[in-house]
Amino acid sequence: MSPEAISAPAPVDALKPDRAHSRARAARRRKAVVTLARVLLLVAVLGLWEALSRNKVIDPFNFSMPSEIWDQIYTWVTHGTALGSLGEQIWVTLQEALFGWILGVVTGVVFGIALGRVAFLADVLGPYIKVLNSIPRIVLAPIFVIWFGLGSASKIASAVVLVFFPVFFNAFQGAREVDRNLVANARILGASNRRVTLQVVIPSATSWIFTSLHVSFGFALIGAIVGEYIGATQGIGLLVAQSQGTFNSAGVYAAMVILAVVALVAEGLLTFAERRIFRWKASDSGH
Repeated sequence: MSPEAISAPAPVDALKPDRAHSRARAARRRKAVVTLARVLLLVAVLGLWEALSRNKVIDPFNFSMPSEIWDQIYTWVTHGTALGSLGEQIWVTLQEALFGWILGVVTGVVFGIALGRVAFLADVLGPYIKVLNSIPRIVLAPIFVIWFGLGSASKIASAVVLVFFPVFFNAFQGAREVDRNLVANARILGASNRRVTLQVVIPSATSWIFTSLHVSFGFALIGAIVGEYIGATQGIGLLVAQSQGTFNSAGVYAAMVILAVVALVAEGLLTFAERRIFRWKASDSGH
């Protein structure tokens, strides 16, 4: 073998698998460290909370303690609540939030794309939307209870008004940020306004819309809970109201924990759906 062959560097293509493997291993290690740090932080906070409450450094009547909150959740799971089974209360609230979220997303996307595409509509309706957006929408919940009663309709309406505006503004901005060259090329090819909107504008705005979906489902839960808190016959919000009425701070915190779990599950599902839908972005970035 010649000296030149011995000293020749390894081909670049041969090094790529090793580098990719090293990056993947580093990413797995970092993910494990982050997960461990999150668990340790949660354990530390809960342990400190428990210790401070047991030693009366903070008032256990007002702040409760993690062990009592766990006992309350366990009691609700095994023996049910005063309103019925815990699963039924979660399902009622989840239904109201989900219907309100769907309606808010659909109307927000439709109005956002329409006003983003039609300047005349934006000029006419823009000031009214800004005025409505400036109103604290939580205060509309009592009005919806008066209009629609104690049933699910008032909670769905509260969820809709909270979801609509973040989705609307993202869809509007996404429609405005569409590459004008794409629109011009589509028109040159003979596409009508409807086809341009459906095949160019909406696909280009989906990343903007999905960004708002992560936040908006949390808003939908808030709308449903506030509506139930003000007046309802079932739901997690009513559990909060009853716990507050009986000075059961553990019940209030237990309901908050349940809502947090529901919100985290919904966030995970949305993230999974977004990754599935936008897989093409990852493949494009790899070329």
